[in-house]
Amino acid sequence: MAREIDVDAVTALITHVADTVVTPRFRDLRDGDVSEKSPGDLVTVVDLAAEAALVEGLTMLGRGIPVVGEEGVAADPRLLDVIAGAEQVWVVDPIDGTQAFVEGLPDHAVMVALVERGRAVGGWICLPQHEQMFVAMRGAGAWCNGDRLARPAPDLTALRGGVATSFLSGSADGLPTGLREQVEPRIAAIGPAAYPSLRLWSGATYARIASGQEDFAFYWRTHPWDHAAGAVLLREVGGVSRRLDGSDYRADDARSGLVGAASAEAADAVIAGLGLG
Repeated sequence: MAREIDVDAVTALITHVADTVVTPRFRDLRDGDVSEKSPGDLVTVVDLAAEAALVEGLTMLGRGIPVVGEEGVAADPRLLDVIAGAEQVWVVDPIDGTQAFVEGLPDHAVMVALVERGRAVGGWICLPQHEQMFVAMRGAGAWCNGDRLARPAPDLTALRGGVATSFLSGSADGLPTGLREQVEPRIAAIGPAAYPSLRLWSGATYARIASGQEDFAFYWRTHPWDHAAGAVLLREVGGVSRRLDGSDYRADDARSGLVGAASAEAADAVIAGLGLG
């Protein structure tokens, strides 16, 4: 049986970790504080400390609910199996946009999602440098700093958003090689305000879509800690998170390719525009 969640307590925990663990080290990293998990994939001592604090706090708040964090999976990839097998599981990204954090840029986030049987049902995205906390729960709406979010339907003739190109390479999921070369020239087909980007920091990007500043984002890499919280946020403002075959995003689905958009029609237009439908 799914356990009841104290949404306010989770919100307070994430805010506390952002305020006491993450923000004090922003633009204050020292030699030895940054390393690579793999080429180009950074981790800092702050990521590790924030994840440890979130795991401890969530374990206390949701007794019996396992916690899967990005850095924990980096150390032991078998932890990903918990997401597929658990009735409920917390999914944690202690610092989304670690590269941005290291570079002293404000678009980093602390993110937590609650997943039930593979589907994201709760999402928290804290953007400390923007002083924003987004909270969304399935069927209960989405909120930013206590104000309920409502955004208009996007203009399909002028969609605003980004296509993350950094992982578009090689052959995967039956798509041809040279995927980046296939996709990049077609971005303009989505609309005049569509743009390519090597990096689209997930937390900040989902927040912009939910707030009406942008309309979509396309990602090839779809780790659950990057996308589960945003999937709930978009759904609760009338949007979608969809795979290339049109199916809804699931946190236990490891396939590549994902569109987060302010409406189903916008998601379809992005997939068609990129020639991936």
